[in-house]
Amino acid sequence: MRMVVNGIEVSVTKKAIKNMHLYVKPPDGHVEVSAPVNLSDESIELFIRTKIGWIRRQQEKFEKQPRQTAREYVSGEALYVWGRQYYLLVNYSNKGNSLILDGEKAILTVREGSTTEQREKFVNEWYRCILKAEIERVLPKWEQISDLHPDGWQIKNMTTRWGTCNVKTRKVWFNLQLAKKTPECLEYVIVHELMHLIEKSHNEKFATLMDKYLPNWREIRKSLNGQILDYLDSAKEC
Repeated sequence: MRMVVNGIEVSVTKKAIKNMHLYVKPPDGHVEVSAPVNLSDESIELFIRTKIGWIRRQQEKFEKQPRQTAREYVSGEALYVWGRQYYLLVNYSNKGNSLILDGEKAILTVREGSTTEQREKFVNEWYRCILKAEIERVLPKWEQISDLHPDGWQIKNMTTRWGTCNVKTRKVWFNLQLAKKTPECLEYVIVHELMHLIEKSHNEKFATLMDKYLPNWREIRKSLNGQILDYLDSAKEC
């Protein structure tokens, strides 16, 4: 279903959920809303109207903020690793795939005739490996500091969140895209999700917990949101 609210076109999908969720998606700031099945169209429109200012700010941010274009994984493209920009140099070999960082270059070796999809899959698996290693290094430190321990964690590609925590199962997911951001951003997301194990909502109690364990979390969050966006990244308002 489509709505036009204050001149903004919105795609609305009704789902078996309890709360509404609002997304502004790249590259053009398209707006999507997920709403409970039994919620009236009038209530949905009213909700959107209360978020018009936020929507316009996100759309303006997308227009101004540097953004990576869709990757083809060919020589000359930029590749981001832990917040640093590298220039891709693609070599071909029949001995298998590899990705090596050397100075300002990211040397990607792939099989002759490989497709964009195959190169993307390998690079994403490489990102997954380095992110997994960093989480395994950093997470135990914050578990010890906070005395909070998730029952498990995973990595997946997400388009609307840097991390998420299932309070009932005590499991945490981290966004694969964090491997492209600075290490302090990963640390912020780790602490953020650990705090959700004892406080589900982003309320005053949650902010107090974040202040206790990571006093500069607001600055890091601002830095994370200000870094160059991947073409998958989007904004969400709950």
